[in-house]
Amino acid sequence: MNNVNAYITSSCVIRNNTVIKNGQSILEAPGTVLPEFLRSLYDRFSGQYPKFHKMDLLSKLGWAAVEILLQNMPLEGYAPEDTGVVLANTSSSLDTDERYYETVSEIASPALFVYTLPNIVIGEISIRHRLKGENAFFIAEGFDIPFITGYVQQLLDTGAVQACICGWLEQYHDQYEAALYLVEKQERGMAKPLSAAEIQKLY
Repeated sequence: MNNVNAYITSSCVIRNNTVIKNGQSILEAPGTVLPEFLRSLYDRFSGQYPKFHKMDLLSKLGWAAVEILLQNMPLEGYAPEDTGVVLANTSSSLDTDERYYETVSEIASPALFVYTLPNIVIGEISIRHRLKGENAFFIAEGFDIPFITGYVQQLLDTGAVQACICGWLEQYHDQYEAALYLVEKQERGMAKPLSAAEIQKLY
């Protein structure tokens, strides 16, 4: 699939304590445990957003990845309803589910219960960036790039959205990976034509 009216305008891949923005490594922090690594991303790329510290690890990972993804790529030109979020992973919110279950035998933790659905990360991203467009969170065995590409292309083709944050967001215990892409109808940023092959290159 390839449509000149849809472009990958920004990308952010986070894995192995490394951040890759638009195909270029911009940060490496070898040997840092995940919570500390995510805090370092918050400190470097975000600023003051106290709610970040209450999030589970999956939400922190997605939230930080979107902060980096949208650097120098503001969405203010879109109405809130015009930007969607489409994500997928394989572990759902299992890491938080397990930690919540461990609290049930004594006093169940409401702070953890809030994050026992994977799509909560979409809510956190949407609150931060005031997004009200189409959103979906899929569970799959692996990052099905053709499926995500086709789904987002259909949203753009039908006019459901004008822009979409999409990709893969996986976290279970200390294993994690974020691969997020900003797709738009307008040609700006890196402006790669939307296709599974182009996303694969950036992945």
